[in-house]
Amino acid sequence: MKQSEAAIKTTYLSMMSSAGLAVLKATVGILGNSYAMIADAMESLTDIFGSIIVLIGLKVAAKPADKGHPYGHGKAEALATFAVAAIMIVSATLICAQSIENINTPHDLPKSFTLYVLGAIILFKEASFQYVNKKSKDANSVSLKADAWHHRSDAITSLAAFIGISIALIMGKGYETADDWAALLASVVIFYNSYLILKPALGEIMDEHHYDDLILQIRKRAKEVDGLLDTEKCLVRKNGMQYYVDLHITVNAFITVKDGHEIAHRLKDHLMMLFPEIADVLIHVEPQE
Repeated sequence: MKQSEAAIKTTYLSMMSSAGLAVLKATVGILGNSYAMIADAMESLTDIFGSIIVLIGLKVAAKPADKGHPYGHGKAEALATFAVAAIMIVSATLICAQSIENINTPHDLPKSFTLYVLGAIILFKEASFQYVNKKSKDANSVSLKADAWHHRSDAITSLAAFIGISIALIMGKGYETADDWAALLASVVIFYNSYLILKPALGEIMDEHHYDDLILQIRKRAKEVDGLLDTEKCLVRKNGMQYYVDLHITVNAFITVKDGHEIAHRLKDHLMMLFPEIADVLIHVEPQE
């Protein structure tokens, strides 16, 4: 499936960029005496684990249906999103705890060169968010969207470190902990982002209804099939990157069962050709006099 292949490729790119940034941030944080940047490096490390989980989820979700999983393995993607959100929560908790400890530990002002590095990192991570987020929409993937928000969280922690270090350098002695307070604030933002990516994944697991636009399109295009009088109930649920549709239609009550069956088959083929994101359509035929 092209969608899953593109999503997996994007996840590999996320892993490589997170690994490189984690090393860069840790090195610059130690050399530049910035506790906020070291905390930021920890955030990048969790990005790697998050991307690994997303990768596993995408590969499992891409497996075809089998005897034990007649509807496929798509729910693995939402489960991977839960795991990524959990990692973000753990990461935010660790950053919060480390920031509080650093605030209570006397230390020197951070070095000014850390700002240049952070500025470049912020731009890179925001660009990474935009890229991965676009790919998540193209692939219709909640786990890839979670990975995108991991990049946004990383950009936020880097921005917080940038602001904190700037305040410390501008205000001078007595403001050494400004970057630690900034890291503490960033941890709160990460907690909130965890909630944002967890909510749609939970909705998918619970088959929550969010597909009015798709249903309208299905009803509209269904009427293009000869012999179909109207559509009644239409239900859609998402499983991984694909949708499963339950559609009730009405046909002339005086046609044969065979004719009604043929109309349903033509309708199913028509819809699946028009909407490649639909994995299956279950059609229930009702007679109308």
